Amino acid sequence: MSTIDYAKARELMVEQQVRPWDVLDPRVLDVLSSLPREAFVPAPHRALAYTDIPLPLPHGERMMKPVVEGRTLQGLALDPHDTVLEIGTGSGFLAACLGRLSREVVSLERHADLADTARAQLAAQGLANVNVVHADALAWETTRRFSAVCVTGAVDVIPQRFIDWLEPGGRMFVVRGRSPAMEAVLVHNEPGQPRIESLFETDLPYLAGMAPQPAFEF
Repeated sequence: MSTIDYAKARELMVEQQVRPWDVLDPRVLDVLSSLPREAFVPAPHRALAYTDIPLPLPHGERMMKPVVEGRTLQGLALDPHDTVLEIGTGSGFLAACLGRLSREVVSLERHADLADTARAQLAAQGLANVNVVHADALAWETTRRFSAVCVTGAVDVIPQRFIDWLEPGGRMFVVRGRSPAMEAVLVHNEPGQPRIESLFETDLPYLAGMAPQPAFEF
């Protein structure tokens, strides 16, 4: 069996998938070009680390497609002073990207085994500024406020508690709506009423507890 040239695959992913989808932020492209995505992919699917598909994780979770990760990072427009709250660590790859682009990341993961695996991979990449917390975002409490919130699963309706975790002037990336026509948006925490900026259309699995309530027919 031939070994995969992951560095070459990573370069092709950036040039043939991510860039053509209007991800042009040099810092984002640099992170995606340098972080070994394959290190975060479960072993059975590692050969697919740079393909344009979502990849399965334990508990029915999924890694976003690389293009969606790229657009997410570009939309947040992080700077090196920002603090970030990620909701849904999953593999830890997006947390690693966020860690490279910001000062500090707190990442919530409701599955203890996924949290442990992500911590190990983040440590292996030397990312000491990413703290993975085993917690459910719908029950977690904190008095901290963050420059940015990154939600890695879809919501039917954006929960107020997520907005409350933003500093004044902060922004949140979240995908909302009903499959298959969901909308990725940036929520700007502005005085009075949050402002919502549409970014692109996509389709993601719902965060646990965030799917639409089933409609009852009488």
